[in-house]
Amino acid sequence: MVKYSRQRECILNNLKNRSDHPTADMVYESVRMEQPNISLGTVYRNLSLLAENGQILKITTKAGPDRFDGCMEPHTHFICNQCGNVLDLWDVPKMNVIEMTDPQFDGIIEGYELQIFGKCGECLQ
Repeated sequence: MVKYSRQRECILNNLKNRSDHPTADMVYESVRMEQPNISLGTVYRNLSLLAENGQILKITTKAGPDRFDGCMEPHTHFICNQCGNVLDLWDVPKMNVIEMTDPQFDGIIEGYELQIFGKCGECLQ
């Protein structure tokens, strides 16, 4: 069991109240307004711990630093290959991954994440 931390709770609340999929640096800048003595290292450590514990999502992009998402509702992410921006896509039809699994696979699927890559509207202009 992980010991309670006011700083970790502040980071988690910050992520749950935003939809922009921030980087660790963006979370740090935002959380500093409420926790002025927090260090960047503390933010990085707590983001890793929250992701490991399944309380937030860590999104790896090809065009920049990892992004984080406090929304744990099932949804798809669009990741821009040019700028690294991450957008939520809510109306993507869900695929039946279990039916698509190799018949030779003898494990159990417990979940999956779908990421779609391309260029966002801003990068197209």
